Amino acid sequence: MRQILEKLLKGNISLQEAEKLINDNHIKEVEDFAKLDMHRESRAGYPEAVLAEGKEDSDIIKIILNYVDNGPILITRLDKERFDRIKTEIGNLKIQEVDMEYNERARILIVKNENFKPETLGKIGIITAGTSDIPVAEEARIVAQEAGCQVMYSYDVGVAGIHRLFSHLRSMLEEEVQLIIVAAGMEGALPSVVAGMVNVPVIAVPTSVGYGVGKDGFTALHTMLQSCAPGIAVVNIDNGFGAAVFAITLLKQVNKN
Repeated sequence: MRQILEKLLKGNISLQEAEKLINDNHIKEVEDFAKLDMHRESRAGYPEAVLAEGKEDSDIIKIILNYVDNGPILITRLDKERFDRIKTEIGNLKIQEVDMEYNERARILIVKNENFKPETLGKIGIITAGTSDIPVAEEARIVAQEAGCQVMYSYDVGVAGIHRLFSHLRSMLEEEVQLIIVAAGMEGALPSVVAGMVNVPVIAVPTSVGYGVGKDGFTALHTMLQSCAPGIAVVNIDNGFGAAVFAITLLKQVNKN
């Protein structure tokens, strides 16, 4: 973009040509199936992310190879079996070295770029009600860390044994976390409990953990939306990624001041 603006200032290109070049510089088309946002990190503060579900392995490989020189990219909801195939295929191509890190529990592939160093945003806490909620929390943790957040986390501290929560929550507040992400399934009560005890924003993530009327996470979602504790924002069911992005956005606004 700097080169384009320098050409414009020198009169080497017209305003219309500069506008076209800048627009082309922001989006990179991969054949006829993907349009990659090449400046998401600099504009929004978190890496470009691609949902693996609904895409062929070959699509994901082409996306990775077309983006990796630009910066880090996250491939979300990617199962271990698919990751193994993709890693092997990229290795067989022998086109370029690709630094990849995979988290099986969160089902996230991190394609790294050593030239990218995120700014330090702030400190957040992540809590889950149960062990079964951990995959959603791990998705949030990885996205937040890749964007430059320092993360404290405590898992399996839900209302079924509420005494487990207090010491972990106290530690987070003593470390001055600026917000807390809380993931819970079943009846989804934990975010309300946490929000009633802290003076920082709470981002509630309903999970699809449950059975009977709690099946698929809708009971947890409705509970969180209906919470009488103020200071709660609610994201979609199992949306750890969305919770992390919302946290990142809040911290970036705080840092502006």
